[in-house]
Amino acid sequence: MTTTDSLFQGQLKIIQKKKGYRFSIDAAILAGHVSLKAADVAVDLGTGCGIIPLILSLHNPSAHIYGIEIQKDLAELASRNVRVNGMEERITIVHGDMKDFKSYLRPGTAGVVFSNPPYRSVLSGRINPEAERAVARHEIKACLSDVVTVAECLLKPAGRFVVIYPAERAVDLVGRMRASKLEPKQLRLIHSKQSSGAKLVIAEGIKYGNPGLKILPPLIIYKPEGGYTDEIKKMIGE
Repeated sequence: MTTTDSLFQGQLKIIQKKKGYRFSIDAAILAGHVSLKAADVAVDLGTGCGIIPLILSLHNPSAHIYGIEIQKDLAELASRNVRVNGMEERITIVHGDMKDFKSYLRPGTAGVVFSNPPYRSVLSGRINPEAERAVARHEIKACLSDVVTVAECLLKPAGRFVVIYPAERAVDLVGRMRASKLEPKQLRLIHSKQSSGAKLVIAEGIKYGNPGLKILPPLIIYKPEGGYTDEIKKMIGE
C-alpha cells in the first residue's frame, strides 16, 4: 500500500509506502541547504524514496543527481518517483551499497555530495522492528565513517559535502569530516522551537578546504503558536 503526497503546490508528487520508511522534515531541511550550480554532478548517499533529489532537481534542472539506495524496495520506489515526475534525464537512481560506488561512479567526479544518514548506533536505543525504518535510522548497513569516506572519494577538489545529523553527535561529525579532508566550513543548529535545545545540525565541508568555520543563525522549525515557520514553509513549498 502506498500514499501519494504533493509538495510545492503540486509540482512534485511523492509516492511513499503507507507502512515502512517515510521521509521526514529532515529531508526537506537538508534539500534547502544544498546549493547546486548548472551542470553540477551531485550524489545523494542513502536516497530513500528519492525525495531530496526530486526537490533539488525541481529547482536545478541542469544538474544531474545520483541517488544511491541499498534497500531494493526503496530504490524501486525512488525510481518510480523519478518517472512520475518526469525527471528521468536529470536523476539516476542506483540500487547498491554506497561503499561499492566505484562500480557505477568514478571517484572525483561529484561537485556536491549530500546525505541524511543513519545516525543511531546499533547499540543505542531500541531498533525499529520494521526493517526499512531500522536500516534508515540505525547504523546497520552504513555508519557515519562510511558516509564521510565515500563522500571524500566521490568529490572533486573543492567539492562540497552537506549533511544533516543529530546535534548531540556534532563533535563526531566534525571530527570525522576533518579526518577525511572535508574541512567543515559552515554549521547551522536546528531547533524544534525557539525555546528548545538544538535537535539537529547541518554541516557543510569543502574537500581540501582551508580551516575556518562559520556558524550560521539557528533554524527554527515550529512557531510558538504552532505550525511551521516561514523558512520551513519555503523549504516544503507551502
